[in-house]
Amino acid sequence: MEWKTRVTELLGCKYPILQGAFGGFGNWKFAAAVAETGAFGLITASTSRTPERLREDIKRCRAATDGAFGVNVSLGSTLKNPEEMLEVCIEEGVPVETAVYKPDALAPRIKEAGLKWIHKTARVKDAVHVEHLGVDAVIVVGLEGTGFKSPEQLPTMLTTIWAKKELKVPFIAAGGFGDARGFLGALGMGADAIMMGTAFMMTKECPLKDALKQVMVQTAPDNQQLRHRVLAIADPKDLEEVMKLRNKMPQGEWLRMLERVNLKDPDWRNPHSNPSAVIDRELRVVSLAAGVVDRVLTVKEFVDSIIQGAEELLDSYQFLKTR
Repeated sequence: MEWKTRVTELLGCKYPILQGAFGGFGNWKFAAAVAETGAFGLITASTSRTPERLREDIKRCRAATDGAFGVNVSLGSTLKNPEEMLEVCIEEGVPVETAVYKPDALAPRIKEAGLKWIHKTARVKDAVHVEHLGVDAVIVVGLEGTGFKSPEQLPTMLTTIWAKKELKVPFIAAGGFGDARGFLGALGMGADAIMMGTAFMMTKECPLKDALKQVMVQTAPDNQQLRHRVLAIADPKDLEEVMKLRNKMPQGEWLRMLERVNLKDPDWRNPHSNPSAVIDRELRVVSLAAGVVDRVLTVKEFVDSIIQGAEELLDSYQFLKTR
């Protein structure tokens, strides 16, 4: 069947599935592998590091696939030159996904250039805000997701239903997706597409070590450690302390500190500590989707399993055949 939605029409991808951004390892090769399946691949600008390297990475990705891909520009975090990275995206004509912080300062330039623009946020009210700025589509990450979180974040199911009621632009659901049922459920609730981060991390092409992929695959949805890190709010005292530091240091440094508080990192005050050093033990960068995916597949096998599984589910639903 043809999986045509407002997002596939906007981005030119075959399937309404987007790859999440990966700081440090979201390179052009992985984006190309995802795009080649019919999903939408994403180069993470902070992985490219410099505008010159990003331009090269975009060209390499374009040469490697005829599929659709874009570039993630995370604002105010590890990316020190978002304006320069944006100019590269404009000159190369690739869609951009902004994230982490309000994109108000970049919005006029994006709209002036006519660039296809998606923004990712954790709250529906922030999605409504960027809709007023002229964004083409929004991603709202539910509580089951990972990365930057908000104390006001809601579960993915409620977020999806609420966002659909509040937004007129295409909406992309995210947070805990990793199989055909979740994909179909999100579309059934009104989403125009889903975005997956952790689930794509468990594919063979993802440039993470195999040991971590096996840890994720073997993690059950009710894993106490994972559940607490993802679903529990940050320690109120830590959150209060980090919020008091907001205007006392560079914004990027503060945002990284805030993220580590949200990820329940006990050493969040130490800017030189390496939270990834214990990643295998504490599953620090993965979402509850780790409990959904049970095999390490190639990217193509993974995307095909979702699409084929969704089509089989649709064929089996008897209630759909009563009309």
